Amino acid sequence: MPFVETSITVKGNIEEIYPIVKDMESYPNFMESVKSVKVIERDGNTTLTKWETELKGKPFNWVERDTFYDEDYRITYQLVSGDLKKFEGQWTLTETEKGVEIHLTVDFEFGVPMIASLLNPIAKLIIKQNCDSMLTAIKQQIEG
Repeated sequence: MPFVETSITVKGNIEEIYPIVKDMESYPNFMESVKSVKVIERDGNTTLTKWETELKGKPFNWVERDTFYDEDYRITYQLVSGDLKKFEGQWTLTETEKGVEIHLTVDFEFGVPMIASLLNPIAKLIIKQNCDSMLTAIKQQIEG
């Protein structure tokens, strides 16, 4: 099961940055790989979102359950349905001396073991690059 972890530090305060990270529906406005994010269902601190993305020119789509822990500036997500067997992780925001660190993790798994052994190293690299570009896009959105 490949695991991807990345982070970036953004200038600003956590109360202003967290709502931007939390507003996933706006991601297509400033993230090139994210084509569409639609909230299917909203219930308290949880949403069901449908994602349409493009990784290396190929469509990659799924539905995830997002849980928002506003008091901790943390968001967890878990695959409900989509192109992978497993796709989950979290966004964590932490105040530091240099700004706010946005930390993103992704834990994923292909459903077919034979394919997984071939594709996991490539997929891990692609997902890591995509996570890095998402964080960079958020930083540019906030810092200008």
